[in-house]
Amino acid sequence: MPAALDPFRITDKLDEDTLDVMIGRLEVRGHHPYFAKPLSDYLDRMEIDRRSAVLDLGCGTGIAARAIAARPGFEGTVLGIDRSDYLVQAARRFADSEKLSGRVRFECGDSHALGLGAASFDAVIAHTLFSHLDDPAKVLAEMRRVLRPDGVAAIFDGDFASLTFELADAERSRRMDDAIIASLVTNPRILRQMPRLLKDAGFAVDAVMPAIVTEVGTADYWKSAVESFAKLAPKAGILSEAETTAWVGEVLDASAQGVFFGSSVYYAYVAHAV
Repeated sequence: MPAALDPFRITDKLDEDTLDVMIGRLEVRGHHPYFAKPLSDYLDRMEIDRRSAVLDLGCGTGIAARAIAARPGFEGTVLGIDRSDYLVQAARRFADSEKLSGRVRFECGDSHALGLGAASFDAVIAHTLFSHLDDPAKVLAEMRRVLRPDGVAAIFDGDFASLTFELADAERSRRMDDAIIASLVTNPRILRQMPRLLKDAGFAVDAVMPAIVTEVGTADYWKSAVESFAKLAPKAGILSEAETTAWVGEVLDASAQGVFFGSSVYYAYVAHAV
């Protein structure tokens, strides 16, 4: 299979139509209970409400940053960083509409090389970032650098090597799973490597919190994902638009017939610096 160009890795280079599709998916996904509950759970585990300065890396539309700022017990501030100015502008609009702009702000930046001072934050999160990174170890080093000695870090993402959508033909299902994963994810096994990466970066793991997102019969959470793939997946150069459209049609038809199966495992790692 040829090398892919994960669109989530190059958000600063995508056209606005593609980014609008991405924004729609990020918002629908982020507000769905399947995603909102794991976020709330790992924020609780971080004791985020008592943190005064929080950094959200690869913030996208600011789903995680806004969720933190909106918590009734949170009185600190949140800084969201993303490489795409278009996504940063969207995050600012959402925060303004939710009357959160006093507690959260968003800036363009590269998580691999943050222009931020050492020991500046007492909590750092990376919410669905690491599966799309060029150099995960470098980003972990930056997280460790900007974190205060008594701070806490969290990484949440999909174990996208487990992502699957079953079609009528099992072999075609396997081939299309592989192609979709390769088209949309740079590091599908990154969460399996995270114990080693965190240790090497100077972190100790406090908690690992799994979440399985499986829908059988009819797609709800996965429906908007599959629909967004029609626009996003061909950007990687592995699947053509026609191939992707045909696959999307098959998956959505399975849902309409009540025979859908879609699943992926997600994990949150909560860790502290050592």
